[in-house]
Amino acid sequence: MTNLFSIFDPSTPNFFSSNWASTLLFILLFPLSMWVLPNRYKITLIMMLDFVYNEFSPIVKKTIFILLMSLSLFIFIMFNNVMGLFPYIFTSSSHMVYTLTMALTAWLSLIIYGWLNNTSNLLVHLIPQGTPYILIPFMVIIETISNIIRPATLAIRLTANMIAGHLLITLLSSATPLTPLYLIPVMFMAQIALSMLEIAVAFIQAYVFSVLMTLYIAEATD
Repeated sequence: MTNLFSIFDPSTPNFFSSNWASTLLFILLFPLSMWVLPNRYKITLIMMLDFVYNEFSPIVKKTIFILLMSLSLFIFIMFNNVMGLFPYIFTSSSHMVYTLTMALTAWLSLIIYGWLNNTSNLLVHLIPQGTPYILIPFMVIIETISNIIRPATLAIRLTANMIAGHLLITLLSSATPLTPLYLIPVMFMAQIALSMLEIAVAFIQAYVFSVLMTLYIAEATD
């Protein structure tokens, strides 16, 4: 088990490991609109951003400009998730240091903004509509606890999904040398299917993280 989870360990012992530089590696692949001619990669990226924007815009009605944060989170997480599937690239999105720092920073900024500028709306969200009077104190406690653990749930959801996929790929890859010759095609097809599934999970988890953050933004601003 130690060798299995060692794929997530940094290989450099420095204080700021050079492995974490892979977090910003996607900048080299990001098309710069000022001097890059239209191509399939750029058009695909623009279509994906338009789709995400159209999905998020009905959630945030008053402060539509705040969707820049949601779209930036989506792109940032999506590229890190996908690039972590390549060999010899450190998967930053499978570490709580990465996910919890990002979730806690975004959540704390929203809480501070909401309490300073939209206090009454945040207090209203502590009591769901139609709650009986006798249950109001308990609902306030439950809603407060659920608000506090939001960054932890965001971070754990992203980390757990990325770790699970990488562990499955590692287990299948390590079992290949011990597989009988007649089962090699089956193992090969299983690895391709799992790799395609992980690519889909990389996009889905980026979407889930950003859409949940958009919902939290709507509570704090609208």
